[in-house]
Amino acid sequence: MALADRIQAAQRSMTLVNSDPEAGVPAGDRAKRPTLRDPFADLKKVVHAQLVTALGPKLYDVNMTASELEVQVRAALQTAIATTDQPMSGADRTRITQEIADDILGYGPLEPLLRDPDLTEVMVNSATDIFVERNGKLTRVDAVFSDEAHLRRTIDKIVGKIGRRVDEVSPMVDARLPDGSRVNAIIPPLALDGSKLTIRKFSEDPYTVEDLISFDTLSRESATLLEACVKGRLNILVSGGTGAGKTTTLNVLSSFIPEDERIVTIEDAAELRLHQEHVLRLESRPANIEGKGAVHIRDLVRNSLRMRPDRIVVGEIRDASALDMLQAMNTGHDGSISTVHANTPRDALARVETMVMMAGMELPVRAIREQAASAIDLIIQQTRLKDGTRRITAISEIVGMEGDIITMQDVFLFDYSAGFDEHGRARGHLKSTGLRPRFLDRLADHNVFVDPAVFAMGAYR
Repeated sequence: MALADRIQAAQRSMTLVNSDPEAGVPAGDRAKRPTLRDPFADLKKVVHAQLVTALGPKLYDVNMTASELEVQVRAALQTAIATTDQPMSGADRTRITQEIADDILGYGPLEPLLRDPDLTEVMVNSATDIFVERNGKLTRVDAVFSDEAHLRRTIDKIVGKIGRRVDEVSPMVDARLPDGSRVNAIIPPLALDGSKLTIRKFSEDPYTVEDLISFDTLSRESATLLEACVKGRLNILVSGGTGAGKTTTLNVLSSFIPEDERIVTIEDAAELRLHQEHVLRLESRPANIEGKGAVHIRDLVRNSLRMRPDRIVVGEIRDASALDMLQAMNTGHDGSISTVHANTPRDALARVETMVMMAGMELPVRAIREQAASAIDLIIQQTRLKDGTRRITAISEIVGMEGDIITMQDVFLFDYSAGFDEHGRARGHLKSTGLRPRFLDRLADHNVFVDPAVFAMGAYR
């Protein structure tokens, strides 16, 4: 069919959009969404198809830069839209051009959301139901995909760029965007009401310790201590729930590592952005379509020990790799940093213990705890509070063993007793408990010293 005929057919179909404005939308979503439909939806499909046909292989030319491709796409768009006789205002023409360009060059209706620096998370519950997180609060946005197929194409584009796949055989996938933003997708048959896509956005300009202090995530005194702990080569575990900001804190801690050290980072999906000169980034790999070729975090931790690392930074410990991480910390690879999902520092130790048992080595519980007490020096607990803010709520030192129990002492604690203000924002801050940590002598052995004023009772700046 010629382009003009296809456009006329699209225009005729647009006169019928009010007959069933929610066609194709799951029943559970119809009550959530407005009944209005983009009057140019069918026209955009036609122009999009024409554009793909016109550019063809150029869209996948590896020798063409992103800027060159964008120029050609926008030029072809202007030509395709100019051939239509659909009446539209200049604003509508600009909007349609931008939306089609986003779909071809980027991720369709997600592009404006990904460009918004105030959003921290994008959650696609279905093709017509998209939520975002702004300032720690969830809100629905008006952006929609054309249909389920449009959403699936976008998911395939994201995961395909890093060599991963998502299909009925492997319906779950973890991936990342070029800027390091974390992506999770799950599709039918596991997702009953259509594909789900969750994107944890990272700032284009990575947060620094000064940013975290300004956000009140931690105090200046605690930041001074954490910087000394990293430079003094203590083994640190960042603990917290989902979305508490563990990876951001891990990135900030890693920025304290001296420039002259060799750093190996190990992650499921590469998110860390270290600016040191000597960084080696490793990423796990899922199994192929035949169920073979998987490379797990544990394999990478073991391999990293042969790469002469000064530091090992593991994005997250979530399985039997905990045993290898403890072994590395106990065999000269001090200064390692990682994260773990847990609600309290004590729970973090219990989770590490459980994950070591997953290695199948049948070690006695006391032996595991002795390994953990010897390997881990500091646990940083991070929490997302009721007001949506992300705060470090405890910095706890591992002291040693008393019988079969790992002993700890809190160096900094969040003041929950301060309550909330009239806007529902937490009044509390991270304050010193007044206890002097025992590892200060170890820091001195590395020529790292901490001002005693940092540990003054209730100190906060």
